[in-house]
Amino acid sequence: MAKQTAPVKKNETITLTFEDLTHEGNGVGKINGYPLFVPYALPGEAASVKVVKVNKNFAFGKLLKVHKPSPDRVKAPCNVYHKCGGCQLQHMSYDKQLKMKRDQVKNVMRKIAHLDHIPVHPVIGMEDPWRYRNKVSIPVGEKDGELITGFYQKRSHRIIEDMETCVVQDEVNDRSIEAVRRIASSLGIKAYDEKTHRGVLRHVMVRTGQKTNETMIVLVTRTQELPHKKELIKELTETYPHVKSIIQNINDERTNVILGKKVKLLWGEEYIYDMIGDIKFAISAKSFYQVNPPQTEKLYKQALEYANIDHNDVVIDAYCGIGTISLFLAQKAKKVYGVEVVPEAISDAKKNAKINGITNAAFYVGEAEKVMPWWTAQGLKPDVIVVDPPRKGCDEELLKAMINMMPKRIVYVSCNPSTLARDLCILEDGGYATQEVQPVDMFPQTGHVECCSLLVRKDK
Repeated sequence: MAKQTAPVKKNETITLTFEDLTHEGNGVGKINGYPLFVPYALPGEAASVKVVKVNKNFAFGKLLKVHKPSPDRVKAPCNVYHKCGGCQLQHMSYDKQLKMKRDQVKNVMRKIAHLDHIPVHPVIGMEDPWRYRNKVSIPVGEKDGELITGFYQKRSHRIIEDMETCVVQDEVNDRSIEAVRRIASSLGIKAYDEKTHRGVLRHVMVRTGQKTNETMIVLVTRTQELPHKKELIKELTETYPHVKSIIQNINDERTNVILGKKVKLLWGEEYIYDMIGDIKFAISAKSFYQVNPPQTEKLYKQALEYANIDHNDVVIDAYCGIGTISLFLAQKAKKVYGVEVVPEAISDAKKNAKINGITNAAFYVGEAEKVMPWWTAQGLKPDVIVVDPPRKGCDEELLKAMINMMPKRIVYVSCNPSTLARDLCILEDGGYATQEVQPVDMFPQTGHVECCSLLVRKDK
């Protein structure tokens, strides 16, 4: 039998018409049924494409020239959009982004979960899908004796030097990064060099409370001491009164991980504060806190609506983090039990409960899949379980523990539609029926989409 060969060759230039989008937002065109995936291309467009990689079943291309632009094509406002890779969809109208994300969720519900009949609602988007991120971590480098800051270019560790602003970041974060770079450079503080493992300043991280306007600056260093820290702190705090906290994080490892284990308070408070709805949160340097609070509020309102809890209900919040969902649930429930594997997060959750005067939420350190069977053995019977796992989805043992607890309802919050669909299959087999899925756009201009799903026990 003759070996089948691809209908295109590497470095060949072809004309292609695009008919679909991948879940990352790449255009899909086909030659005799053979798909080519091309970033920045949109359905309906005809374009010249250079083939850059050829596999047996598909190829990747580079967009050279669009001959027939889609009505959904817009000019990206970011001047480094094609270099950076942090955003993937700035060339696409926002309405089209929301439609693409809904289609993505519908597709995985059909192909992976086999739940064609389940309503997937239109994506809840933002009125203004720019400048929404409340946290940024920027690497620091050096050129001609001056410090430079900027995201890495796609698939590299080269800093984008001409990056003046980031259009999805809070403007306060932009200004704070620029201030640290300028002041540290004038003081002669050296950037970390990952090749030689020398130098001082590795990253600058900035967190901003969007409701409180409080800012935390985290200086990630290789060294135990930060040179000229008094002068740096003086100039930052005198010039920028919104800065409430300056932290040093020490990371002396040869690693791509941004934060190290040791944290030192250099000036101000250990925490800044922000609000989601009417709940106040203390945010430390290493806290997990949602980067888009306005959309988080919409997501949590949906979770609360699906949970449909009253003052007699007992609720479990698995992967509770710093208690963000738990404290919303506690406003309605009789009792909320939160579980999280990260001890610092549980410490923050307890602090947040105290700040808000919430006494009916209890938080425990541990792996949810181990803690929940223990709770069952103690006689705990939840009415509702809310779960918000990382991108890899729920551990299978956790899904079994949820099924064994037999709550009336499960609310599954997910940042990865594919693992959500996989886990819904297991919960469906365990006696639960998926009722509906509500996608929420937490990260405009990117391919990511969050979902909130409601499951009800079938015998109910």
